[in-house]
Amino acid sequence: MRSPLIDRRDFLKGAGAAFFAGLSPAASAATLTTDAVFATAYQKRDGSFGAAILSEEGKLLHQVPLPDRGHDVTFDPVSRQSVVFARQPGTFAVVFDHSGQREPLTIASPPDRHFFGHGVFSPDGALLYATENDFDNAVGMIGIYDAHDHFRRIGEFPTHGVGPHELLLLGDGRTLAIANGGIETHPDFGRAKLNLSTMKPSLVFIDRLSGDLIERHELPPALHKLSIRHMDVDASGTVWFGCQHEGPATEKPLLVGRAVRGKNLHLLDMPETILGGFRNYIGSVAANRDAGTIAVSSPQGNSYAVIEAASGRVVARHDLTEVCGLAPDHASFRATTGTGEIVAAQGSAVQAQEFVWDNHLLRITA
Repeated sequence: MRSPLIDRRDFLKGAGAAFFAGLSPAASAATLTTDAVFATAYQKRDGSFGAAILSEEGKLLHQVPLPDRGHDVTFDPVSRQSVVFARQPGTFAVVFDHSGQREPLTIASPPDRHFFGHGVFSPDGALLYATENDFDNAVGMIGIYDAHDHFRRIGEFPTHGVGPHELLLLGDGRTLAIANGGIETHPDFGRAKLNLSTMKPSLVFIDRLSGDLIERHELPPALHKLSIRHMDVDASGTVWFGCQHEGPATEKPLLVGRAVRGKNLHLLDMPETILGGFRNYIGSVAANRDAGTIAVSSPQGNSYAVIEAASGRVVARHDLTEVCGLAPDHASFRATTGTGEIVAAQGSAVQAQEFVWDNHLLRITA
């Protein structure tokens, strides 16, 4: 889930002296006045990796080193811990708290699995669900981790597809929506795509308690190279998804769609000037539930677009070099880039000198 709520006073109280002692005066002031914090993975310009907590002003509040490149961050409002997942085919996830008072905890995937970069907590914070690859059998799995027992892995269930990427917990607290990208990979071959001619992407709904498949949705056969990758859910419960096309660059399939239980997947028609600008690649999807809008980004196309959820109409397009990370920000969206830029909803920008930001951005509202 994308925008968990925490109480700002409780967050600041829980942060404690150790947290503030590590901040510059400017960062401390930013924390005291902020209405939200943002979490994202990063790469430093010296080549090292980590995860960061940022203020609304773009100030660095806390950072956690990572052994390799991270991808997405998920947050548990119960324990107020976050988990940053390794980029595929990484074998680690790191649990950390925003205050820095607790030592980070590293979760290792089993020897025959690797992470796909995304996960989500159960509503009570007791369980963590992560997309994983059973690479020897070329099937997607959801790994289940016990947050009350040092994130010990206690089970798994199949995603009924290949190459699962992002997953969401829907509003009933029980149903998982999972994007099966359809692309077979194996760590022996790095990130090489092994089945492009036969790939079969899908979006599935699964009962997280039983592991049972509720529904499986596929795109038409002619679009079998349209890998479903990233998602978010709007205020009505509609799942919005973004795709990456693995076919020829000359083909320009629709890249953004909607999924509703009991209905077929619906791909959203877009003006050719906007669709073509995405260069067949959607890197992130974010919903602003209060504003009733969806944003989709393309780092390859150096742009992102804002969609009105009710009508499916594109209402804005923004050019921004290597933009990928998106998060709701007041009435619009905040964006981060692979060049180190943070652009707020009102258009103000901060350029990080030491950091470049990875693919995703999480807003934690105070």
